[in-house]
Amino acid sequence: MTPAEAVEALRGRVSRQVHGKADVIELALVCVLAGGHLLLEDVPGVGKTTLGHALARAIGGSFRRVQFTSDLLPSDIVGYTLPDGGAMLFRPGPIFANVVLADEINRTTPRTQSALLEAMNEATVSVDGITHALPDPFLVIATQNPHEYHGTWPLPDSQLDRFLVRTAMGYPDRDAERAVLRGAAQAASGEGPALDPAGVLALRSATRAVRVHADVEDAVLDLVAATRESPALARGVSTRGAEALLRAVRARSLLRGRDFATPEDIRALAIPVLAHRVVVRADTGVDAAAAAIRTLLSAQRHVA
Repeated sequence: MTPAEAVEALRGRVSRQVHGKADVIELALVCVLAGGHLLLEDVPGVGKTTLGHALARAIGGSFRRVQFTSDLLPSDIVGYTLPDGGAMLFRPGPIFANVVLADEINRTTPRTQSALLEAMNEATVSVDGITHALPDPFLVIATQNPHEYHGTWPLPDSQLDRFLVRTAMGYPDRDAERAVLRGAAQAASGEGPALDPAGVLALRSATRAVRVHADVEDAVLDLVAATRESPALARGVSTRGAEALLRAVRARSLLRGRDFATPEDIRALAIPVLAHRVVVRADTGVDAAAAAIRTLLSAQRHVA
């Protein structure tokens, strides 16, 4: 199977279970191909868990869901060791899965949130001084409700920076919602995987091979520099943010059937990849970070 055929098989498999969300599916697949993680900010009941299940099934991988609450402990996520005769036996936590849904991640304490940092950055966890490798591929999909803040702990910047993409599911259109009511998603959930984990790793190799012309690199660097100089932003995008944007651009190029990146990829990904990595100077009551980046995009000669 060629990379183009594998990508279309993966997209089609997820789309048959998650209806009317082609843009969200593409961003999720960008995370899969780029080896990143996904933050979904939306109200309950719009299909976030369904998306996680669909991705896990499509890649033939394991899926775990963790409901984050105020009394959740780090060991509830990463696992713990127990005495077993004369030895210590490690009991892995739910983080040991190909796709992990961290539901309402901002409802748990910063100590427990930080238990995900090593996992998301290194694909390993350390328990009692011993490092354990996580399954490969490994994807965290975290959710939080942007309209409910009582009893929550906002994610620190260091944790937000570990998410390649931040987006929202949004409500489905009428036809997609009708398909859900008729049980189309449940019917599709019985289908076999489009790929296996080894196939996903092969696609990641193809993603890294996507060609990026110097003009596209300049467009990324110009945009990142503009965020650091913008009067609307108190803090711009870091070097890690620039690298994340380039990884995402390569993944989207492959998803669009190309082996080269274009400025259009930057336009499509700048807000979902960069908006959660900047700090605005004033809260305008809207997504000020997205608005600021949109303004900067329109002023960049490489991507306007």
